[in-house]
Amino acid sequence: MKLQYIAIGDIHGCLKSIEQLWKKISVYRDAKFIFVGDYIDRGPNSKGVIDFLIKIQTERDCIFLRGNHEQMLLDAYDHQSMDHWIRNGGDTTLSSYGSVMNINNIPEDHLSFIRNTELYFDTKDYFFSHAGAPPNMTIENSKKSSQMQDYFLWGREHLNVLETSWEKTVVFGHTPRAFPIRRPGMLGIDTGCVYNEIGFGKLTAVILPNEKFIEQKSLDLES
Repeated sequence: MKLQYIAIGDIHGCLKSIEQLWKKISVYRDAKFIFVGDYIDRGPNSKGVIDFLIKIQTERDCIFLRGNHEQMLLDAYDHQSMDHWIRNGGDTTLSSYGSVMNINNIPEDHLSFIRNTELYFDTKDYFFSHAGAPPNMTIENSKKSSQMQDYFLWGREHLNVLETSWEKTVVFGHTPRAFPIRRPGMLGIDTGCVYNEIGFGKLTAVILPNEKFIEQKSLDLES
């Protein structure tokens, strides 16, 4: 039987939503679960989400990718300069750890978890990264280019092209849409779990290779 991959979109501190989605997808016991990053910021319980992810990695075969929000946290911590991160939702993350003013409240096991996240996960048929991949380069060349590693965290240019140079399907989050992005060689699964706007407010997973989508309406948004 062909290995199943289950990719999970941006969580952004929505603990109740990922807990409920996990109940739906963890029944696939032999699958490999790929979380595409942005576990923290903007939502109400980033600390709880990291606790949850640390727990489930002992129960299932999980890959945790780094999102741009995890990168901003690490940059803020390493340089003790929080302004950019705070402006992008870091205040809610720090609040979940007890103090908006003290980044040192984040426990070492949580920092270690975030530091150990991967920039990408590559397979024969799929390339998983947080943001996507440069559309004018093959995946292999992108992996070899240190300049392109930022694209895996931040890029969006691939959403505006008709064709790419990719040799396999790229699965990503980062850019919220009301519905998953389904284009040839391209799957976007950020459906804006943390956004209380029409069409958003969903946490989405996709089962591969059959492209079955499993959706959880956000349980964390304020009414």
